[in-house]
Amino acid sequence: MRAPVLLRGVPLSAGAAPALIQVNPTLHGSVDLKATRTRDGANMRAMVFDGAGAALRPASLPDPTPGPGTVLIRVLACGVCRTDLHVVDGDLAAPKPALIPGHEIVGRVVACGAGVERFAPGERVGVPWLGWTCGTCRYCRAGAENLCERARFTGYTLDGGYAEYAVADARYCFAMPPGLGDAASAPLLCAGLIGYRALRFAGDARRLGLYGFGAAAHIVAQVARHQGRTVFAFTRPGDAASQNFARSLGAAWTGDSTLLPPEPLDAALIFAPVGTLVPAALAAVRKGGTVVCAGIHMSAIPSFPYELLWGERRLCSVANLTRADGEEFLELAPRIPIRTTTTEYALDRANDALAALRAGRIDGAAVLVPGAPAAG
Repeated sequence: MRAPVLLRGVPLSAGAAPALIQVNPTLHGSVDLKATRTRDGANMRAMVFDGAGAALRPASLPDPTPGPGTVLIRVLACGVCRTDLHVVDGDLAAPKPALIPGHEIVGRVVACGAGVERFAPGERVGVPWLGWTCGTCRYCRAGAENLCERARFTGYTLDGGYAEYAVADARYCFAMPPGLGDAASAPLLCAGLIGYRALRFAGDARRLGLYGFGAAAHIVAQVARHQGRTVFAFTRPGDAASQNFARSLGAAWTGDSTLLPPEPLDAALIFAPVGTLVPAALAAVRKGGTVVCAGIHMSAIPSFPYELLWGERRLCSVANLTRADGEEFLELAPRIPIRTTTTEYALDRANDALAALRAGRIDGAAVLVPGAPAAG
């Protein structure tokens, strides 16, 4: 892996964080923008999460203003991720009050706050889940910023991309590669990044099982095939559509998650948030094989006989991402090239997109497009 890329911005003291959304600049002094806004005093459309059990509500909010070290982005597309479902369904505790969800943001920089040198207005950027880290805790100092004890996350503890505009710390944004449109690029920023990190945890496994064939798996399958691996795709029982989708992306075998593959796996990646898949995957991998749990949340893992783990099988999880992961994957994606499958929704149909994802009706990924006409 390449050394982490140096990301330039405003140095932060331990525990300090930039004000990522400042809706009233008169409260925060001068901003020193590198571009002149043309919407001063305007309101943006957004979808807001008020608490578990409630649908997202459409809102008209003041345009955010970038503070030092941050960029203002016009959102062109924002992926709808399963992590968003875990937020709105209450699986993840303590989200930001009156949260704007969304952490797979593709957009154009509109303005830069003081000290930003990495991006300029007009550039296309991506904003991922990892939105800020302290830089001083033991994990950050060890190069494991994904485990930062005080990390902040886009669309969870920071406002995200279910809106026309968003503000993000420039150091955690990525320059987006050419070759894919805005909606097609959005899933790369979480489904792709987390899937890629999970694949790295599988080592040099040649026979790779993917449990749950959604947004992440449909990207990982393409990377795995590019690397010469054999892909085995497992879906919920009877999901012929997802199995056909997996075969169209090069899976050598597809079947129900209750079945064993025709030959033992070297590694298995679990993307579905279903705890019963852990013993199923352990039963499917050979001795010395690896099972990687790639989600941020999973239902309870049932007890299972030790013999499933014995034989030096390894069970681990993947948490978040590092900026080095993102730079590496986004450099690789256009060389494969990755082709995402997406279903686009207007911003005001965010609840419909979440419902379709929850019901398993999406092949690939759902993406919100704020510029699309509102539902009539």
